Formats: sequence, structure tokens, C-alpha cells
Amino acid sequence: MISRHWGAIVKRERASDYIAHLRSETFPRLRTIDGFVAATMQRRDADDGQEFVVITHWRSMDAIRAFAGADAEAAVVPPHARAMMVSCDARVRHYEIVE
Repeated sequence: MISRHWGAIVKRERASDYIAHLRSETFPRLRTIDGFVAATMQRRDADDGQEFVVITHWRSMDAIRAFAGADAEAAVVPPHARAMMVSCDARVRHYEIVE
């Protein structure tokens, strides 16, 4: 199993909008992809907004490519979500889940 880690700083006043976006758009879309296992979001206060880390779990890199495309390490951030952010990772990190 593989975990995919991505982070962003969201404008403080848009943090609840971003959570709603993940819950209503991103996570339901992920659930339709064969090989998707689970997703979590974490957040904390940051100097310039709310920092979010989204971690998804997948059965394989092929499943991740079904979501992200051929460049599996490219971040997938729709323009309307990007507008809520101060900054975000352009690249994601993948980790093999050992235990």
C-alpha cells in the first residue's frame, strides 16, 4: 500500500470552504477510483493561514496514476481550490506503508 502526502496553506477565511471542497468534491471523486483506500485531512494554524496536509492511501501506483495522470507526483489542484490558497505543494510525496 502507498500513502500520498500533499500540503497547502489555505487563506484563513477560506479554511471552511476548503474543507467543504474536500468533502463534497475531492473525496467523493477519489472513492470512484479502483485502488483508492482512504483519505484524511489534517490542519493547523500557520502564520499566513491554515496549513492542511492531505494524506491518501492507495493499493498501487497504477491507482494513483488513474487519479493524477502519467506524472504521479504532480499535485492535482483544481483552479477553484487553488484560489483558496496562499501556497501549495506542486509535487506530492509517496511512501510505502510498511506497517
